[in-house]
Amino acid sequence: DLAVAYHKRGDQLMLERYAQTDLSEMRYSDRIAALVRMRIEVVEDREVVRKASALFALPKYAAEGARLIWETCDLIWNTLGDTSGDINWYTKRATLSGVYASTVLFWLGDESEGNAETWEFLDRRIDDVMQIEKLKAKVRDNPLLKGLFAGPLWAMGYVKAPHAKPMQDVPGRWDADKEGAK
Repeated sequence: DLAVAYHKRGDQLMLERYAQTDLSEMRYSDRIAALVRMRIEVVEDREVVRKASALFALPKYAAEGARLIWETCDLIWNTLGDTSGDINWYTKRATLSGVYASTVLFWLGDESEGNAETWEFLDRRIDDVMQIEKLKAKVRDNPLLKGLFAGPLWAMGYVKAPHAKPMQDVPGRWDADKEGAK
C-alpha cells in the first residue's frame, strides 16, 4: 500500500537525519521530542499526511494506521537505546504513540511560522508525560500507596516485552533450521 510505504519512508528519513545529529547533550525527554520533531519535519507534503490520516481513520484501515504509529514510536525508543523488558516497554510506546499522533494532528492544522505552535504543543505533551513519571515516583515512595498498589504491581511484574526473535522451543512453532530445510 502506498500510504504504508510513504509512512515507512518517513521513518527511514528520520533515522537518516538522526544519524547526522548529535543529541548527546540533551535530556532524555528532549531527545524523544527531537526525534518526534524530526519525524514530522521529514514529511515533504503535509497533504499526503492529511489524506493518509483520513484513510487510516477508516475502520477498515484503522488497525494498520495504529500499527504504523506504534512502529514509529518503537523505532524512536529503540533508536534511543531503550532496554526495558517489562511493562514499561509497552507503556513507553503507548504513551509516545499518543504524543506522536496528537502532535501530527495538531501539526496538520498549524499555520504558525516554522510550525512553532506545533513544537510548543509537543513540548507540552512531553511535559505532561513527565508529570506521570513524577506521580509514579511518588506512589513508589509513599508507603500507603505502595501497599495499595502492591497487588497490581506484582501482577504487572509478569508482563514482559516481546522477544526480538520468536521463541522456538514452544509448541506450535516450526524451526526450519532444525528440520533441515533450506
